[in-house]
Parts: sequence; structure tokens; C-alpha cells
Amino acid sequence: MANPLLSVNNVEVIYDHVILVLKGVSLRVPEGGIVALLGANGAGKSTTLKAISGLLRTERGEVTRGTIELQGEPIHRKDPAEVVRRGIVQVMEGRHVFEHLTVEENLLTGAYTRRNGRRVAEDLERVYAYFPRLRARRGAMAGYVSGGEQQMLAIGRALMARPTLMLLDEPSMGLAPMLVAEIFEIVSRLNREEGLAVLLAEQNAAMALRVAGHGYVMENGRIVLDGDARTISENEDIKEFYLGLTGVGQRKSYRDVKHYKRRKRWLS
Repeated sequence: MANPLLSVNNVEVIYDHVILVLKGVSLRVPEGGIVALLGANGAGKSTTLKAISGLLRTERGEVTRGTIELQGEPIHRKDPAEVVRRGIVQVMEGRHVFEHLTVEENLLTGAYTRRNGRRVAEDLERVYAYFPRLRARRGAMAGYVSGGEQQMLAIGRALMARPTLMLLDEPSMGLAPMLVAEIFEIVSRLNREEGLAVLLAEQNAAMALRVAGHGYVMENGRIVLDGDARTISENEDIKEFYLGLTGVGQRKSYRDVKHYKRRKRWLS
């Protein structure tokens, strides 16, 4: 993978000084690329994103081994506000909008690190151009808009910080398929038109691999497989384990899958 924007190198994460959650995780996100981080619930995807964004410490977690680098500079000891200033913004699982603020007030909170009011106003219009539903709902309380609109709001709020890398945690969770397709298409547009790099943590492997160029699969706190998105999407073991399909298209229970191809080597 050429020109890494983000490098996660053999990272180990421990919670409460006792619970080992990540076990030597390594991955890369290239400049202007979309990378999918796949795995079942509890595999370690959210912890990986929080290790990158600096949010681990708010949950009594700590990177105890390895490094996380943005454009070659270590960031794993930085606080979350500094990570945002350096260009990384996380969109949390479950959206986490400020329910008693309006849609527009929520968007403006995403620009709290910025001082140029004219540019902030321009970016607000830019967000509304990508998310017309938010423009129509700009005066509504965020707690009263739909789940899909809240997910759009969470992404739009992150865009207001002018990130170079967005960490998206389970954006499809709890949404109808048509809304999921709409949101993923907007993410793809942001990548094509703005050059925004995205690390996308998803259980919906089929949808994630449609927009990603590269994918990593996690299990029990480890990366067990990685490769270009097309190769992973065509891998029969992954189709069985994560998509629940056999080679002839018959649905299969996850508990019936006994094995799948393991990652050949660790990234250095």
C-alpha cells in the first residue's frame, strides 16, 4: 500500500491495566484511500479507532505497545483535541449527536478548533451540499430527526473540522438498507471529490467492500487477514464467515464455519 497517511504498527491495547483487547494490530491507510476494517461485534474494531483518535483514555484504555503514526509522526500519546487538530476525526458508533441542540448547532460544534469564521460558513454550505436533508432540517432539534439523518449529521459534524482522515465506526448500524446505500455513496463521493481518506469499521462487509480499496479482517483483537477489497470480497471463507453464504449462495450459520484463511504475516 503506497503513501501511507496512517500507520498502526503492532499496537497492543489494555483496559484497566488488566484486560488485553488489541494484540499486535497493524494496518495502513493511504493518502486519499478508503480502508475497511471488518469483523464481528467485539472483534476490536472500535477499540482500534479509539486508539487512533486518542479516545481510549476516556474509557481507561491505554496503548501499551507499538506506535500509531500520522504522516510519519507519532500520535498515540496525543490527547483527542490534538489528534483532531492534526486532521483525524472519529464518527462514533451510535452517532452521539447533541440531542438538545439544533442540526445546525451540532454541525457548528464540529468546527470548535477553527478560528476563521468565513471558512466555517463556507464549509457549512459544503456540508449542506452533500447532505441536502440536513439543510431542510437545520432548525430541528437533533434528538427529533431520524436515525439516518442523525448519522448524516454525525458525518457532517466531523467534516466541519476539515479532516484529512475520517474514522467511521459502524455507520450502517440500525439503518434501513436504502439509507445505508445513500450514506455510503456520500462517503464515496467525499473520497473522490475531496480526497478524504476513510478508515471504515463495519460489520456490513458487503457494503464496506464496495467502497473500500483495501480491507482488514479482525477477530479477537487481531488482524487475521488483509488484502485488496476485491480479493477479500471474493474469498469464500470470508463470504461464509462474515456474509453467511456458502459458495453456491446458500445461507450458513456462523457457528457452522470451522475455519477461514489466516493472515500470512504481520505488517512490520
